[in-house]
Parts: sequence; C-alpha cells; structure tokens
Amino acid sequence: MDSPSRRSTLTIALCFIVALIEGFDLQAAGTAAAGLRQSFALDPKMMGWVFSAGIIGLLPGAFFGGWVADRIGRKKILVSAVLLFGLFSLCTAYVESYSSLLLVRFMTGLGLGAALPNLIALCAEAVSERNRGTAISVMYCGVPLGGALAAVVAMFSSEHWQTTFIIGGLVPLLVVPLMALLLPESTAFREQHSATGSLRPSSAQALFGEGRTRNTLALWLSYFFTLTVMYMLLNWLPSLLLEQGFSKPQAGMIQMLFNIGGALGSLLGGLLLDRCNGLKVVLFVYAGLLAALAGVGLSIGIVPMSIAGFAAGLFVMAAQLVLYALAPPTYPTAVRATGVGAAVAIGRLGSVAGPLAAGQILAAGAGTTGVLLATSPGLVIAALSIITVIARSSSTTEASLNTAN
Repeated sequence: MDSPSRRSTLTIALCFIVALIEGFDLQAAGTAAAGLRQSFALDPKMMGWVFSAGIIGLLPGAFFGGWVADRIGRKKILVSAVLLFGLFSLCTAYVESYSSLLLVRFMTGLGLGAALPNLIALCAEAVSERNRGTAISVMYCGVPLGGALAAVVAMFSSEHWQTTFIIGGLVPLLVVPLMALLLPESTAFREQHSATGSLRPSSAQALFGEGRTRNTLALWLSYFFTLTVMYMLLNWLPSLLLEQGFSKPQAGMIQMLFNIGGALGSLLGGLLLDRCNGLKVVLFVYAGLLAALAGVGLSIGIVPMSIAGFAAGLFVMAAQLVLYALAPPTYPTAVRATGVGAAVAIGRLGSVAGPLAAGQILAAGAGTTGVLLATSPGLVIAALSIITVIARSSSTTEASLNTAN
C-alpha cells in the first residue's frame, strides 16, 4: 500500500506536469499567431476568432468536466481531457483550412477546460485542509511556467509555427499512459462514491442546495471580475505599453516580468492562505493588484514600469490562486468538481469579456488609463464577494464547533 504522503506527493507532481502542459497549450496560439496569420492569410478579425474558439471551448469543458467527474471520478476525466487536448493540439499543426483550424482550437479548448477543475479537486483532496492552498499553488504555478516555455519554443522555431503545436500535442499524449498507471484517484471521491453509489444531486442542487446559493454567486462574481482583469492584461499589456511609448523589446521584457511575477504570485497566494488570516490575505492581494494597475497606468520610465508589470503579474495570479483555493472547501466531496467547474466556467466568461471590453474602451479613445480605471470597480466587487465567502465559512465552522462542544 502507498503511504498517504507518497500518494499526495505523486498526485501533486503529476498534476503539476499536466498544469505545465496546460499552460503551454493555452499560450500556444498566441505565440504562434504570426505564423498562423501568414499560413492561413488571416485578417485581424479572423485571428480574433482563432483565439476565441479556444476560449469558447474552455467554458463547456470546465463545467461538464467537473460535473461528469463527480459521477465517474476525477482521474478518468483528467486523463480523457489530457488525451483530448493533446490530440487536437497536434491536429492544429496539420489542418489546411480556416474552418478546420477553428474546430481544432475549439476541441483543444474543450479538453483544457475539462482538465482544470479536476486538477484543483485532485490537489485539494490529496492533502489535509491545512495544506490545501499550498497544494493547489504548487500545482498551478505550472501554468505560467508552461506559458513561458511556449514563448521560448516560439522564439527558437519562428520559421516553423507548427513546432509549438507538435510539442504541445505529443507531450500530453506521452504523459497519458504515465497518468493512467501512476495517478491515484482521490480517496475522498472513492469513499464518497462507495458510500452513495451512483446517487448524485442535480447540478442546481450541487450549486444552490443546502444554503450554498450565496457562496456560489459570490464565488462566481469574484471569478468573473478577477479573470476579466487577468486576461485583459495577458492579451493587451504589450499593446498598452507600446501605446505609452515603450519600444517592442521593452514591452517584451515587461511582459516577461509579468509572467515571472505570475509564477511567484501563484505560489504566494496559496501559501499565504494556508498560513495567515484569509480575510487579511484577500485585502492584501486585491489592494496590491489595484496599486499595481495604477502603477501600470501612471509609470513613465522603464524601471518603474518594469516594477509595476512584475507586481501586476504577481498580484493578479495570487488573486486567482486565492479563488482556486477557496472554491473546493465551499462544496462537499460529492459535488466538489461540479462547484469548482462552474466557478471556473464563469471565470472563463470573464476571460472572454476582459479583452473584448479593453478593445472597446481603447477604440473609444480612452487610452491605457481609461482601460485600467474601468477595471477597478470590478476588482472591488471581486474582493468584497470573496470576503463574504470567507466570513460565511468561518461562521459555519464556529457554529459546528459550538454544536460539537
């Protein structure tokens, strides 16, 4: 028999590898954009649809990936999701028409979307409650690191954009047998499944039953507004920097610092949550994010802007990690992946809305400052919403302790 600590380590290590591949594949289309544009003769609008097809696939993927996992198991769905996005990422390198390109990007997004709620649920259930945030943080810092790897591969294979998708497709297909053999199914899921058999509450019950309505809606608001800002920065930061008069190499360097900050922030978010008061962590992270955005809007020289870009990456990823760590304990084991999957899907709506809203605000002539000012109220709503979730969960814990006494 494997010891629980060995099972936990194995689960987190394998989930980290999947998150690394996920990060690579999420950024692949962006890093290969110039080659795609040339090969398929795409205008900016068509290119927008290529990016959107993948993001649109993430939405149903996240929801149904979580919902089905609560019925048949986290491991089965995660392995299937990795197989799906590996296969269609590989297909991206070989399609010959624009419509086929859209289809394979949508299918890749579907697989990537289904993977994330199961990565979060598996890591949350692999460790004790005290280490939950840390486990999710360690796993999730694979995503920005994977994105950075995609940028490196694109730099070295600028003549052959297909290389990015071949690597992004072959690696997950090689990892699938490893996961099938070594990845342990969640013990909490197996115990729950053997106790209740195939009886599962409906989606509405899972999300809104047993007094969970307020927490579910508060989580959705937080996920939506936080990911709106995150994807707006991911997509528009280089353009905003160029508009402010920075050169392309300078904008590239700030974007790289933003990603390094993101990797550190993803570790920091969960670690802080496990070791400090949740309320203080949320206030610190969201206040830091607002200050960093103000810095991006107001900085003039390269040094202040580099610091602001790094801080923006750090705090936006820390905020996302705080949300990823707070969603699993909101739901009981039987409906956990459904709850997390629905929150991730709502977050994906924000990831679509953010870049679109930024484009509209810039088109209206508001400039960088206008874009950043427009995001601030959303972040305040996100922070207040997640504070209500923490307050309600701590009052529930106190109530159950008093009952026990």
